[in-house]
Amino acid sequence: MPETGVRNGTFGAEKFGLKNLKAVYWNFGAPQLYEHALRTGEAMLNADGALCAETGIFTGRSPKDKFVVRDATTDKNIWWAGNQSMTSGQFGALYSDFLEHARNKTLFAQDLYGGADTNFRIKTRVFTELAWHSLFIRTLLRRPAISELTNFVPELTVIDLPSFRADPKRHGVRSENVVAIDFIRKIILIGGSHYAGEMKKSIFTTLNYHLPDKGVLPMHCSANVGPGGDSAIFFGLSGTGKTTLSADPKRTLIGDDEHGWSKDGIFNFEGGCYAKCIRLSQEAEPEIYAASKRFGAVLENVVHGEATRIPDFNDDSRTENTRSAYPLEFIPNASLTGCAGQPKNLIMLAADAFGVLPPIAKLTPAQAMYHFLSGYTAKVAGTERDLGNEPQPEFSTCFGSPFLPRDPSVYGNMLRALIAKHKVDCWLVNTGWTGGKYGTGRRMPIRVTRALLGAALDGSLRDVQFHNDKYFGFAVPTSVPGVEPHILDPIKTWADKVEFDRTARALVDMFRKNFGRFENDVDAEVKAAAPAAKEAAE
Repeated sequence: MPETGVRNGTFGAEKFGLKNLKAVYWNFGAPQLYEHALRTGEAMLNADGALCAETGIFTGRSPKDKFVVRDATTDKNIWWAGNQSMTSGQFGALYSDFLEHARNKTLFAQDLYGGADTNFRIKTRVFTELAWHSLFIRTLLRRPAISELTNFVPELTVIDLPSFRADPKRHGVRSENVVAIDFIRKIILIGGSHYAGEMKKSIFTTLNYHLPDKGVLPMHCSANVGPGGDSAIFFGLSGTGKTTLSADPKRTLIGDDEHGWSKDGIFNFEGGCYAKCIRLSQEAEPEIYAASKRFGAVLENVVHGEATRIPDFNDDSRTENTRSAYPLEFIPNASLTGCAGQPKNLIMLAADAFGVLPPIAKLTPAQAMYHFLSGYTAKVAGTERDLGNEPQPEFSTCFGSPFLPRDPSVYGNMLRALIAKHKVDCWLVNTGWTGGKYGTGRRMPIRVTRALLGAALDGSLRDVQFHNDKYFGFAVPTSVPGVEPHILDPIKTWADKVEFDRTARALVDMFRKNFGRFENDVDAEVKAAAPAAKEAAE
């Protein structure tokens, strides 16, 4: 079996059970992977030098096709209300069939780290049958020095075979598409989908399982740090501005999506960024725009001019979920270490399409835990199929429900303890609508959001006057230098005050109904942090 590239010759593919392969290419960089991807027609080269691929029918993750092995250990540790199970026997059959399917195939292998902190990172080996998938995961995880590869022994192994088709009867799954995770054996099997993000998120899910036992809170968030070492973390679901707002030219970027919070501070899980790039523009997001238009970037489902090969970031004909993956160092002010000290500020981002949340509010620790467990944003027409004209609430607990193997209260209690221990200021920021709900109001001006975030991060927002919001109970500033006072109080931006009151009370009710599933797992103080629907109605 021909094997090319730098590797640990004593711990090769056969240790995982992969035999009779046509070839294995180890730890190839962007130039070699470009060559393979272009030669086989997996991807194309665009005018800027980025590698561009289409992912077929799967243009995003498929949560209903993700399964966790249920055994004696995981049975009592997994949040089964949010995770689907398969038996050890079903996983064993799937594993055996993956190995058989790989015979006579050419595979690409990457030895990488999940996590920047050497005390908590997990050594990860990823086998893929597509060269562009190998470049993607090499970009998104952290890359060891060449000298480390000759002694690399993986703790976690991922095998990604898009051409594999699962058998629901034999493997206990839903369809031919599958993501299966065995937390105890530390194996991830991915088949049936060309969407590369499945690899990244299944590795994140694995870290979400193991790190709490080590006293580390895993978080679906972006993070940056100021010149004085004041780090900040940004929670938010897709479309809320998590990547955009953390890429601040005045601060050093730690990472844009996945981090851990330990006794020593925060650390990035990744070595790259995976930015949503629909309607990406040089004016609004210059750093991300520049990173997406150069050799080494991987674009997913971005439409290009047939003759010019110039990307059209405004074209959503394939999907709203167009993506750009690029190494962290493509951002000029990115951290090389991926680590920073204890955060001073925690920001929860919500794109409120109902238009009733203020542009910024200060949260108590109990309110922070309430909104962390709620994980609120809103969807609007155009972001997903079958959405009508009215906004739809989305509550994804801990801002990452699909990636939580443990009960959300585990992560919520850890967050609350860390906030209290390190005296972290917590803020809720609305990047959604103002002056009315979606269709009537307008999107919150980015200059307002940046001005308010700047005031929060530099500490000046602590010194302004606040009032308690009538509906949600959190503290809202009455005035901030450089920001129009009326925009801070949402009702003042609405022409129809009665409709505002009706909409606000409806959203309060949505929050309370959603939080009912957590009430048995939180204390009285967190329950009391709920929006005050009765008081609002009066």
